[in-house]
Amino acid sequence: MDLLTTYRRTVADFADQVGRVGSDQWTAPTPCADWDVRTLVNHVIGEERWSEPLFAGASLDEVGDRFAGDLLGADPAAAAREAAERACRAPADPAALDRDVELSAGPTAGREYLHQLLAEHVVHGWDLAVAIGVEPRLDPEGVRECARWFGGRVPMYRAGGLTEPGVPVPPDASDQDRLVAAFGRDPDWHPEM
Repeated sequence: MDLLTTYRRTVADFADQVGRVGSDQWTAPTPCADWDVRTLVNHVIGEERWSEPLFAGASLDEVGDRFAGDLLGADPAAAAREAAERACRAPADPAALDRDVELSAGPTAGREYLHQLLAEHVVHGWDLAVAIGVEPRLDPEGVRECARWFGGRVPMYRAGGLTEPGVPVPPDASDQDRLVAAFGRDPDWHPEM
């Protein structure tokens, strides 16, 4: 499994999903209790925009607040495509994954940061799909790699309040359902009608 290739597929999948959001769905609820669809998409695009300067070696202070506020503008699908292209180019230098990037949690290995970004796209890709009523078909490699990576970090993420407690799933649950449940989502979540 090539982490960079899998990451790029999940980024592209998320941008494609943004293109499916109907004009009347931007205020629809998502599995993230405090976020509607627009807030969720803006969050992921913000993460993508941050990745470019951080992988290039910029500090948090150097980036400052340039990605604060609304990043979607009048054409969220176009904003998502542009951010996705930048996010896919950001770790293109092979050395980027071997050096540290500055995150709010402190210096973090580039490969670890890429896994965090992969998780953002996979899990929030599921959030977006179910929020807009699209069958959530996540990239299987992305799901497996995210689950492998997250398995060793569950206690740390829960202790830090970064994820909700896991949701029980039946023994025959799919890998995708197991992953979203590990991140505190109910695999059967649907927006209330």
